[in-house]
Amino acid sequence: MNTLLIATRNQKKQKELEELLAGFDWRVVTLREYSDCPETVEDADTFIGNAVKKAMDASRHTGLLTLADDSGLEVDALDGRPGVYSARYARGEGSTDEENLRKVLEEMESVPESDRGAHFVCAAALAMGEEVVFTTQQRVSGVLLHKPVGKGGFGYDPIFYYPPFGRTFAEIPSEKKHVVSHRGQALQEVKSFLETFQPGG
Repeated sequence: MNTLLIATRNQKKQKELEELLAGFDWRVVTLREYSDCPETVEDADTFIGNAVKKAMDASRHTGLLTLADDSGLEVDALDGRPGVYSARYARGEGSTDEENLRKVLEEMESVPESDRGAHFVCAAALAMGEEVVFTTQQRVSGVLLHKPVGKGGFGYDPIFYYPPFGRTFAEIPSEKKHVVSHRGQALQEVKSFLETFQPGG
């Protein structure tokens, strides 16, 4: 069986990615099994750029076909912020989900309902050694609420209201969220590619 390395140590993201890859005919491992793999400096100015860096760094180190993603929230009224800085928006590295969410809410406090559009973006990259073999970027649009609602998901999910379901991403059961989410769409593209991909072929 072929092995796919997911380049993350984030347990919540790992759980979501493993759910999205459930039933897939590959053995899936994560960086939690490769503690000696160095951290990637995510200094690219695009989601694709960061995903490619993470995938290539981990693949070079482990020799495995590696999947990495970079995702975040783009808010129209904030000129696309927090964007690639979504995970470290509040105070740089070490920012918590709660701190990042609170900062966005504070910056959006006086923004009217009509201007609270936002988008989740997910870029995914597959690398094998020095070669990037596949990339995709997907997005989903919604509206930012004034306060968090729901206990599920992670990151900005509790303030991201998805009109077609009439709920936030933190209220939607994961199996429904995966069908429409930015990460769900990106992983579907990855799975479609891997169904015909032969490592070393």
